[in-house]
Amino acid sequence: QVRLVESGGGWVQAGGSLRLSCAASGSILSMHAMAWYRQAPGKQRELVARIHSGGSTNYVDSVKGRFTISRDSAKNTVYLQMSSLKAEDTAVYYCNALVTSSDWPYPTDYWGQGTQVTVSS
Repeated sequence: QVRLVESGGGWVQAGGSLRLSCAASGSILSMHAMAWYRQAPGKQRELVARIHSGGSTNYVDSVKGRFTISRDSAKNTVYLQMSSLKAEDTAVYYCNALVTSSDWPYPTDYWGQGTQVTVSS
Protein backbone atom coordinates (compact mmCIF):
# COMPACT_ATOMS: atom_id res chain seq x y z
CA GLN A 1 0.00 0.00 0.00
CA VAL A 2 1.18 3.50 -0.84
CA ARG A 3 0.08 6.58 1.07
CA LEU A 4 0.40 10.22 0.06
CA VAL A 5 0.15 12.96 2.67
CA GLU A 6 -0.11 16.59 1.58
CA SER A 7 0.52 19.73 3.57
CA GLY A 8 0.95 23.45 3.05
CA GLY A 9 -2.39 24.62 1.74
CA GLY A 10 -4.19 27.62 3.14
CA TRP A 11 -5.36 31.14 2.48
CA VAL A 12 -3.28 33.82 0.82
CA GLN A 13 -3.87 37.18 -0.80
CA ALA A 14 -3.44 37.58 -4.53
CA GLY A 15 0.21 38.05 -5.41
CA GLY A 16 1.33 35.96 -2.47
CA SER A 17 3.07 32.61 -2.28
CA LEU A 18 2.46 29.16 -0.85
CA ARG A 19 4.45 25.95 -0.83
CA LEU A 20 2.76 22.57 -0.96
CA SER A 21 4.46 19.35 0.11
CA CYS A 22 3.52 15.74 -0.47
CA ALA A 23 5.28 12.80 1.12
CA ALA A 24 4.81 9.28 -0.22
CA SER A 25 5.27 6.27 2.01
CA GLY A 26 4.67 2.55 1.93
CA SER A 27 5.88 -0.36 -0.15
CA ILE A 28 7.41 1.70 -2.97
CA LEU A 29 9.73 -0.11 -5.36
CA SER A 30 9.92 2.59 -8.02
CA MET A 31 8.63 6.16 -8.18
CA HIS A 32 8.00 6.90 -11.84
CA ALA A 33 6.54 10.39 -11.52
CA MET A 34 4.90 12.72 -9.04
CA ALA A 35 2.45 15.44 -9.87
CA TRP A 36 0.04 18.05 -8.58
CA TYR A 37 -3.51 18.31 -9.84
CA ARG A 38 -6.18 20.77 -8.84
CA GLN A 39 -9.93 20.95 -8.93
CA ALA A 40 -11.90 24.14 -8.60
CA PRO A 41 -15.62 24.12 -7.76
CA GLY A 42 -17.67 23.11 -10.78
CA LYS A 43 -14.60 22.30 -12.86
CA GLN A 44 -12.78 19.14 -13.85
CA ARG A 45 -9.57 18.12 -12.16
CA GLU A 46 -6.58 19.36 -14.14
CA LEU A 47 -2.89 18.59 -14.15
CA VAL A 48 -0.90 21.51 -12.75
CA ALA A 49 2.65 20.15 -12.83
CA ARG A 50 4.45 16.83 -13.07
CA ILE A 51 8.03 15.78 -12.41
CA HIS A 52 9.29 12.55 -13.91
CA SER A 53 11.83 10.15 -12.46
CA GLY A 54 14.53 11.59 -14.71
CA GLY A 55 13.81 15.09 -13.47
CA SER A 56 11.94 16.50 -16.46
CA THR A 57 8.91 18.63 -15.68
CA ASN A 58 5.63 19.62 -17.29
CA TYR A 59 3.35 22.53 -16.41
CA VAL A 60 -0.09 23.65 -17.46
CA ASP A 61 0.24 26.90 -19.39
CA SER A 62 -1.64 28.95 -16.81
CA VAL A 63 1.04 28.41 -14.13
CA LYS A 64 4.22 28.55 -16.20
CA GLY A 65 6.64 31.06 -14.75
CA ARG A 66 4.74 31.20 -11.45
CA PHE A 67 4.82 27.64 -10.08
CA THR A 68 7.79 25.34 -9.65
CA ILE A 69 7.63 21.62 -8.98
CA SER A 70 10.58 19.93 -7.31
CA ARG A 71 11.31 16.75 -5.42
CA ASP A 72 13.46 15.07 -2.83
CA SER A 73 13.88 11.59 -4.26
CA ALA A 74 15.46 10.21 -1.11
CA LYS A 75 12.36 11.17 0.84
CA ASN A 76 9.81 10.40 -1.93
CA THR A 77 8.56 13.94 -1.44
CA VAL A 78 7.35 16.42 -4.03
CA TYR A 79 6.91 20.16 -3.59
CA LEU A 80 4.96 22.82 -5.42
CA GLN A 81 6.20 26.36 -4.92
CA MET A 82 3.43 28.71 -5.97
CA SER A 83 4.15 32.40 -6.47
CA SER A 84 2.24 35.36 -7.85
CA LEU A 85 -0.94 33.57 -6.92
CA LYS A 86 -4.19 34.61 -8.55
CA ALA A 87 -7.80 34.18 -7.51
CA GLU A 88 -8.20 31.63 -10.31
CA ASP A 89 -5.61 29.40 -8.62
CA THR A 90 -8.15 28.74 -5.87
CA ALA A 91 -8.84 25.01 -5.80
CA VAL A 92 -8.27 21.79 -3.94
CA TYR A 93 -4.79 20.61 -4.85
CA TYR A 94 -4.16 16.87 -5.05
CA CYS A 95 -0.87 15.06 -5.00
CA ASN A 96 -0.46 12.17 -7.43
CA ALA A 97 2.23 9.53 -7.68
CA LEU A 98 2.81 6.87 -10.33
CA VAL A 99 4.36 4.02 -8.38
CA THR A 100 5.35 0.43 -8.74
CA SER A 101 4.95 -1.14 -5.33
CA SER A 102 5.70 -4.53 -3.86
CA ASP A 103 1.94 -5.08 -3.63
CA TRP A 104 1.29 -4.76 -7.39
CA PRO A 105 3.91 -5.20 -10.13
CA TYR A 106 2.56 -2.55 -12.50
CA PRO A 107 2.78 1.26 -12.33
CA THR A 108 -0.28 2.50 -10.50
CA ASP A 109 -1.65 5.95 -9.72
CA TYR A 110 -2.04 6.92 -6.07
CA TRP A 111 -3.70 10.07 -4.75
CA GLY A 112 -3.51 12.23 -1.69
CA GLN A 113 -6.54 13.49 0.18
CA GLY A 114 -6.25 17.02 -1.19
CA THR A 115 -5.40 20.37 0.36
CA GLN A 116 -7.37 23.57 -0.08
CA VAL A 117 -5.68 26.63 -1.55
CA THR A 118 -7.70 29.84 -1.42
CA VAL A 119 -6.42 33.01 -3.05
CA SER A 120 -8.27 36.17 -2.10
CA SER A 121 -8.41 39.08 -4.47
